Amino acid sequence: MPSPAEQAAAELGVAHRVLAHGPVSSVAEAAAAQGVEIRDLVKTIVVRRAADDYVFVLVPGDRQISWPKLRALLGVNRLSMPDAATAKQATGYERGTITPFGSATAWPVIADALTRGRTINLGAGVRGVGLQVAADDAVTALRGTFADVTEPM
Repeated sequence: MPSPAEQAAAELGVAHRVLAHGPVSSVAEAAAAQGVEIRDLVKTIVVRRAADDYVFVLVPGDRQISWPKLRALLGVNRLSMPDAATAKQATGYERGTITPFGSATAWPVIADALTRGRTINLGAGVRGVGLQVAADDAVTALRGTFADVTEPM
């Protein structure tokens, strides 16, 4: 039975591969288990703009959000990350499995510019499974945007 993320990707017409890899405890382990470079294992970070207002930020595995860049892009002075329970309520997914595909709410998607033109692996909504997609196709289907919003770790 496909996960909600797999089903959503299919319904949006996004070509994808499901990669079952089992338990991992870090981005580096997940990248190795899926046979990709760390930069192509993309973390979906839930960022709170205001009460009940979130965005998904797609961050390459070897980078982190640049808060000044993201605040400037969104035109806000303050952003925060919700706790695990709030993130699950906002997305329907547990941390470590969050993906914009099949989220409980279709929050806006901002993909770091470094993902453009690449094949990336996202969470698939369940532990131990990844969803491999063309970043350009995924961001287009999710009506997202590409922007320079990260910095090296």
